[in-house]
Order: sequence, then C-alpha cells, then structure tokens
Amino acid sequence: MDSGILLLDKPRGLSSNAALQRVRLLYHKSKAGHVGSLDPLASGMLPICLGEATKVAGDILAGRKRYRFTVSLGARTVTGDAEGSVSETAAVPSLERAQVEAALARFPGRCVQIPPMYSALKRAGRPLYRLARAGVTVERTPRPIELSELTLVALAPATLELETLCSKGTYVRVLAEDIAVALGTLGHVTALRRLYVEPFEREPMHSLESLTAARARGEGPALLAVDWPLANLPAVHLTALETRRVCHGQRVMARLSGAPSRVRLYDESGRFLGIGAADATGTVHPRRLLNLAPPP
Repeated sequence: MDSGILLLDKPRGLSSNAALQRVRLLYHKSKAGHVGSLDPLASGMLPICLGEATKVAGDILAGRKRYRFTVSLGARTVTGDAEGSVSETAAVPSLERAQVEAALARFPGRCVQIPPMYSALKRAGRPLYRLARAGVTVERTPRPIELSELTLVALAPATLELETLCSKGTYVRVLAEDIAVALGTLGHVTALRRLYVEPFEREPMHSLESLTAARARGEGPALLAVDWPLANLPAVHLTALETRRVCHGQRVMARLSGAPSRVRLYDESGRFLGIGAADATGTVHPRRLLNLAPPP
C-alpha cells in the first residue's frame, strides 16, 4: 500500500519529529505525519500516517491513550521530568499502598489541566519550551482533560509506577506533579511509555530497527489500511454513478437511518474513498476524500 498507518514503537531519546523523518527517509515518503507527540524521554506507540492516511489523522488524535510511567518523589524539576534541573525538594512521607490508592482514586474523571511551559504549544508562533529555555514564563489557558483510569502498578519508598488511560491533551508530567502534591511531597517523571493509542490497543508496534531490516530485505512497511481507525463510522457503499458524483464534490442520497453523522464512503469494488457527512434527510455530502484515480 502506498498509503496507510504505521504504528511505530518510538525509542527513548528521540523526538517524535526525528522518528517521523527517519520513517519518511526509509520509505521515501514526502507526505507523512505523526499523530500525538511523545517527548524524547518517552517511548512507545507513535502512529505515523503515510500518504493519504494523513487525512484521517484527526480521528486518531481524538482517541484515548494509555501510559505507564514512573514518578520519583522528593523533587520537582523545571521540565517535570528527569531531563530538567531540580527546582525544589521536599521530604517524602512514609507511604502505604492503601494510602496511595486512596489519593489516586480522587483523580479519575473530568478536570482541567494547565499545560506546562516545557511543551510544544505555541504562543505568537513560538513553542512554549523555547520561551521557557529563555527564562520566560507566560500564562497558559487551562485545558479540559479526562482520566478514565489511574492505577498503582508498583510502590517503593520514593517512587511510584503508575498506569493511566487518559484523553488527548493530557500531560503526564503535570499529572505526576499533582499526584506527588496529593501525597504530601513533590515529584517528577523518570520513565514514560505510551502503551497504545485507541483504537490500536491490540495492534503490534514496529521498531525502527525492524523496519530498517525489513526494508533491507525489500519488504514494504507493515501498514494498516487508511480506513482502519474509522470502524466506528457508518459505511456507505456507492454505485458507480454515485461514486462519480461524490468524486466531483456532489452530494448523493444514501440509505441511512438515524441522526446525522459522519460516514465512510466506498465504491462498488469496496475501495475506500474518504469521509462524508450525512444529514437528517439521508443526503451524503463529501467532506474529506482521498486523492485517488478518478472513476471512469
């Protein structure tokens, strides 16, 4: 497939963009993008959309993410993780598992989170982390997030190993700091791994090493189909005439019932055409079509 979704197991120590560029060079793809950034400190699932799959990146970005992370207690750093210098220290109380789990139980649900200064969010076109490195702090707008799960995996005298399932836009570094404060101390992230991005929780990841080896054998990338993450959308199968109309930006009538919704569009051969929007009358309007060869 020329287009599709690659589930990369990003290694620790590499930025998301650097990982993307390696994949692009490996497969000579000019059109590619990663979905959801991972800090250089973090490892784990980084979906990369190649070719026309970039047009479904927004649907992937909306999915929840599961992380496993380690929090070192007793010190806060300027970055919220082990890459930054220590800015403040505090004593670490003696913690029992039941006490920690009781504190964690208060976190799941909807809340707001203030993004950290060391983030890729931009202010007047400049990433916040560049301002932070220059010693500049600016006000950040709190963002709504939701934690579906937060569990204690392991407890040591000054460290916690935790797992969370959270909405997009959640900063685990900020969550770790808040957890430490709830336990009466300070903390920062020392290890972070993204276990999966919904809806790919059961799909295998591929390392840069395995991709390089496969490329040397003349094998293409192990891609998921462009429409793979869209299974939650109703499917509309079009006739040849309807396909021509849709590919020319015209609306068609579909045999749909229920409330208006986004839909997946397919031609008579089962080829995925893109995404449409169905209104209450059953009329389907093309919204985001793939750049495919036009129908005859």
